[in-house]
Amino acid sequence: MSQQLSERTIFITGSGGVLGSTYVRRMLAQGARVVATDLPGHRAEALQAAHEGNDNFRFYELDVGDEDQVTEIFKRVITDGWQPNVVLNNAAITGEMLMGAGKSFPDFADTTVADFERTMRTNLTGAFMVARQMDRDIVGNYPATLINVASMYALNGAHHPIYDGMPFKNFSAYGVSKAGIHGLTVWLAGYWAPRKATVNTIAPGAVFNGHSEEFQRRVGELIMAGRMAQPDEIADAMLFLCSAQAGYITGQLLNVDGGFAAW
Repeated sequence: MSQQLSERTIFITGSGGVLGSTYVRRMLAQGARVVATDLPGHRAEALQAAHEGNDNFRFYELDVGDEDQVTEIFKRVITDGWQPNVVLNNAAITGEMLMGAGKSFPDFADTTVADFERTMRTNLTGAFMVARQMDRDIVGNYPATLINVASMYALNGAHHPIYDGMPFKNFSAYGVSKAGIHGLTVWLAGYWAPRKATVNTIAPGAVFNGHSEEFQRRVGELIMAGRMAQPDEIADAMLFLCSAQAGYITGQLLNVDGGFAAW
């Protein structure tokens, strides 16, 4: 099997979720060294158990909303002997995550500033802080790549009726933060180009994660492909963006959404 990532050391935030854990598994299979990070908890424990004994895998606890933790994370990794040359800003608060934590989904008029800002802190400010630390510790020292993970809702409005009667909703801070992610990408792409770093955005579509048949039907009607994505289908595109073959691509947004954005 081809090992297209054998020269890559890939740092991933939010590694324990359905996409993050898929990226870790697929990247290890392609020969990458993978530095996985996430909040402490069952997701982190499951990820570590899955890759225990793999010399190409390391795990660090990280809250991307905590400036002190982000400021130290690359120094810790480098001190431990690895030099990340690919970074994935993947950590995010999502509707399904809030549902799993037993959170409610208030109407827009009842959304508190605190809840809005909490999501922005993780989804956008956290991505900024990780990128800023790349600028300090990585960019310019050797060729580097940043991939910011957005969403099908980054540049397209949410279809609110598909969430009627569902246990989770799309909420304003999510779409706003994901739109901002691509703004960060295009700003950094030009800023880092002289230092041989590339920056791109990947915008995954609706990814199947145990959703009901009714929700799958509603979403499928909005997508050219007629169905939700499997996590590995998003990972296929991510592997390319992480590879040397994507070296001439920067400042771009890649929709991996089954045609949702093209209607």
